[in-house]
Amino acid sequence: MIELKNIDVTFYQKKQQINAVNDVSLRIEREDIFGIVGYSGAGKSTLVRVINLLQRPTSGKVIINGKNILDFSSKELRLQRKKIGMIFQHFNLMKERTIFGNIDFSLKYSGLTKKQRREKVEELLELVGLSDKKEAYPSQLSGGQKQRVAIARALANDPEILLCDEATSALDPKTTIQILDLLKKLNRELGLTIVLITHEMQVVKEICNKVAVMEDGQVIEKNDIVSIFSQPKEALTKDFIRTATHIDQALETILQHPSLTDLGGNEVLVEFSYVGEQTSEPLIAQLYSKYHVVTNILYGNVEILQQVPIGNLIVILSGEEHQREKALSFLEQQGVKVKILKVRKVKEKIVPLHVI
Repeated sequence: MIELKNIDVTFYQKKQQINAVNDVSLRIEREDIFGIVGYSGAGKSTLVRVINLLQRPTSGKVIINGKNILDFSSKELRLQRKKIGMIFQHFNLMKERTIFGNIDFSLKYSGLTKKQRREKVEELLELVGLSDKKEAYPSQLSGGQKQRVAIARALANDPEILLCDEATSALDPKTTIQILDLLKKLNRELGLTIVLITHEMQVVKEICNKVAVMEDGQVIEKNDIVSIFSQPKEALTKDFIRTATHIDQALETILQHPSLTDLGGNEVLVEFSYVGEQTSEPLIAQLYSKYHVVTNILYGNVEILQQVPIGNLIVILSGEEHQREKALSFLEQQGVKVKILKVRKVKEKIVPLHVI
């Protein structure tokens, strides 16, 4: 549905060339919820504005439904933009208009009668759960409610695509989940294709089925969400994922408490990662029954991404060294990723010399 081919966006500031987007190619299918994640300055907001040509690329192609919209006339581009809604971090509502008026303004040139417009606005307010707020003003709403109004306004012209530029960044965690649930509902019920820009992998994890990771104007990794979380390749991607799954935070807490990691002679601190069917298998229990290796679980987490479970464990394994090695080999054969975090350092025994 959306295909970006070899997109470059170059700016010039004080005679200095800035490559905001560098040779990016992406394909977004109909009804995808496609996340583009990266830190500030990565180029993700510039890239998403290329999709509706709020930012024209320096070079490349922007193909939507098989047509390169860079070749469109002004009239054709206006019609195309009606099919692409957009919401922003700071809502951009008109404070002097009521909630009804903010949404109705988007229908000003729609060709609908006044009655049809009123019915359309009321339908949209019902869709986003704000039917009782139509006479309120933006200043009377919470951040989450303002974003719901912005979503309703973006849907006024029945778009096929919704672009979300850091749409939840100004919201608290609970409200963020509510807005993401609303976006999932719109994707499911209206068949919307959603492109979501964020610096939070937690947001991507909650809603997206595919993701691209950007750094310094380039897409460094892209895949479906399960593959990205279970088999990340780039260091930045791994950093985002470990932050989203809280594994690094858990490990830091564990390592700060010597009582948890004061390993005995036959002990080792290990991280296990597993995906899919392995999460429901009693593999840990089998370590003792097969190899007499005892497992002390210090941290565990299971995420469900696109109906696929992905798990992480931090454990201390206790048992004879050759039995531990057999146990770890068994887990790897079952598709579990094994990472040794800490082993006990055996101090060399110094034998004093006796002078005869």
